[in-house]
Amino acid sequence: MEATAATISCAKLSSTTTHQCKWNQRLRPCSDLYRTVFFSNSFSSGNGSRSGSLVARAAANTDNKGKKKTKSKKAAVAADEEKVDEIVDSSEGFQQQQQQQQPPQPKITLDDVNPVGLGRKSRQLFDEVWRKFSGLGQISRTTRMDDKEALDALLIREGPMCEFAIPGAQNTTVLVVGATSRIGRIVVRKLMLRGYSVKALVRKADEDIVNVLPRSVEIVIGDVGDANTLKAAVEGCNKIIYCATARSTITADLFRVDHQGVYNITKAFQDYNNKLAQLRAGKSSKSKLLLSKFKSEVSLSGWEVRQGTYFQDVIATKYDGGMDAKFEYTETGEAVFSGYVFTRGGYVELSTKLSLPLGSTLDRYEGIILSVGGNGRSYVLILEAGPSADTTQSKLYFSRFSTKAGFCRVRIPFSSFRPVKPDDPPLDPFLVHTLTIRFEPRRQRPVEGPAAGVKQQDLRSFKLILEYIKALPTGQETDFILVSCTGSGVEPTRREQVLKAKRAGEDSLRRSGLGYTIIRPGPLKEEPGGQRALIFDQGNRITQAISCADVADICVKALHDSTARNKSFDVCYEYVAEQGRELYELVAHLPDKANNYLTPALSVLEKNT
Repeated sequence: MEATAATISCAKLSSTTTHQCKWNQRLRPCSDLYRTVFFSNSFSSGNGSRSGSLVARAAANTDNKGKKKTKSKKAAVAADEEKVDEIVDSSEGFQQQQQQQQPPQPKITLDDVNPVGLGRKSRQLFDEVWRKFSGLGQISRTTRMDDKEALDALLIREGPMCEFAIPGAQNTTVLVVGATSRIGRIVVRKLMLRGYSVKALVRKADEDIVNVLPRSVEIVIGDVGDANTLKAAVEGCNKIIYCATARSTITADLFRVDHQGVYNITKAFQDYNNKLAQLRAGKSSKSKLLLSKFKSEVSLSGWEVRQGTYFQDVIATKYDGGMDAKFEYTETGEAVFSGYVFTRGGYVELSTKLSLPLGSTLDRYEGIILSVGGNGRSYVLILEAGPSADTTQSKLYFSRFSTKAGFCRVRIPFSSFRPVKPDDPPLDPFLVHTLTIRFEPRRQRPVEGPAAGVKQQDLRSFKLILEYIKALPTGQETDFILVSCTGSGVEPTRREQVLKAKRAGEDSLRRSGLGYTIIRPGPLKEEPGGQRALIFDQGNRITQAISCADVADICVKALHDSTARNKSFDVCYEYVAEQGRELYELVAHLPDKANNYLTPALSVLEKNT
């Protein structure tokens, strides 16, 4: 039996002195009980004080002279023994209780500290959490209902997993159009993991469709082909990811989803932003600034037609073949700038001084958009910048643009303007005060296609129909992400119709004025993402496949990437190009969620494409 100690204080009352006794008891296995007693006697009088100590060993008393006194002492000792036993028993019971409450310490072996074993255990824990989370959207629901509700409550209450969270995501609502598609359902889950509020636009709220989406997603019923059903879908949204695609290759279905659908959703989104701006007694940051709109003959006032030549007067007279131009408002309600230039080195131009609304300056915008039509000639847009009071100090900046037969909209960013004199500083949009559209016969190319006509084209004549000229709003991030296609993997007999509808939808998005990102993936594969390097390219040279998960990851990363704004690009898996034809930009995509591979990939690609 293990030795224990207990301390006892006992007091003997006396008329003259007070004895304080301290018992230090030790239990021994023998039958005799030995105690060591420390007596501390202290008394005081008027003359002084005396203290002493006595150590006595108690044993069997053999003195027969003081039996009565010994009996009284034995009775006191017995009482003290009972108190000591009670304290010892309580101490032992308390120690046993503490030992029972303490859990047994596990034995640590080499397997427990093995890095491979630790990695395997952590992976098992993560897989279990991911299995429960991903089970929310599976068609075959094996997760119990209480598990689903617990996970949904966790997402709503605590937000996403901290390692996936993106700053500002909880204040951003993303509308996913085509949320039940192969790419859309992955996009929804990636957005939720990163803390976004997600709205899903579906045509029908069938049980099979609802079961595909997680419970935390707000489901909105609507059809992209019906503009009236899209107002509720875009309400409260900050960004849109368009993953919808036509279910068949019928021309009507392609037009409804890939072309008209994109137009309807962009218009509804712009209308919603304009409504918010009106409520704030301001102007939407996504609205274009109207510079000129040609809707009547009065709107042509202020525009001046001029002629000129790049050569000296003597040389120009020698090769003078004549030139003429006019700007008029026709009976059909069109503002037409037309004419011809037969003089070598000659040009004609249409110019006006800009009159901006009060409080508006072009430095808050990123470019010019023109809605024009005509016979497909190319032109030069010239901006004159400098102090408006002293035009002698103005600098000229130019940018070339091409049109096509019929109507089109042309985006010209301010970054594409170059100074006429190489020594001049870059363009400052804040100082722009004059806009000029110039036609010159050089660098003209014949119009291709059936619109060119059978008749031989005269590249020295032109016709330009002007509808409006606006300034494009600036922004740091993209507002609308469109998942298009490269045409690879589409049935050859229907490839032309598919690409025509896709390109028409892309043009609608570019003309909307929204910050856009157009992704053209190769043939889609159902396999895990993040396993292979990706190729980002422009120029319709990609033919390889790509995983749906990788496309979804690009969509999510492009939401807050400034390099993705106003860019169109193709993407596919890495492939070995033929020797001498390595014309793509390769970016290694490591299977790491923290790897920002999109910024270096898109920073080298051309903007406003």
